[in-house]
Amino acid sequence: MNNLTKRGLLLGGGALAAFGAAGVVTTMLGGDAQAAVATGAAAPSFSVQDASGATRTLAEFRGRTVVLEWTNHGCPYVRKHYDSRNMQTLQQEATADGVVWLQIISSAPGERGYLDATGARARVQTDGAAPTTTLLDPTGVVGRAYGAMTTPHMFVINGEGVLLYQGAIDDRPSARASSLEGANNYVRAALSDIAAGRAVRTAETTPYGCSVKYA
Repeated sequence: MNNLTKRGLLLGGGALAAFGAAGVVTTMLGGDAQAAVATGAAAPSFSVQDASGATRTLAEFRGRTVVLEWTNHGCPYVRKHYDSRNMQTLQQEATADGVVWLQIISSAPGERGYLDATGARARVQTDGAAPTTTLLDPTGVVGRAYGAMTTPHMFVINGEGVLLYQGAIDDRPSARASSLEGANNYVRAALSDIAAGRAVRTAETTPYGCSVKYA
């Protein structure tokens, strides 16, 4: 799979990828350019508030594997994974193994999927979700730093702060719950590889879902 296929396409969202100097990929979403972080490079640091009002940073989780999950509760692709409890099951498995799971909302105020702190806490309760915490990113600063394109868009970071996986949650780019049967869950596989001390076999895939609703 070439770099354009792996990083530049957006199923169900309408993205265009272009390659600049030094292999940096720029993804265009509604005219909004974002530089994607390279797999195997240091994950971008951040400092944002979570739904409880606490300031959270990537640095505070040094030494632990971290999953970043971009979400939009109104997106049918997100609903597939939550209404089937596929996402909650994965969250519970991961956090039980000591993984930090950060759910991230980058929808801007007035855009589909935006939630304030109260709404985000209520959504977690409604979905029976099990993230470590939900980060609020209404200005899109975290999303743009990672080049998050879709909901869901998944990233896995090791304890040294290196990005080891980015892309789709699985290999079934569909909003139908029936597509989950027999799906290859890339995030679960990456976490298993990291826990076993192996190189992540599939380190980068094409994300699919609704476009992130940046301002």
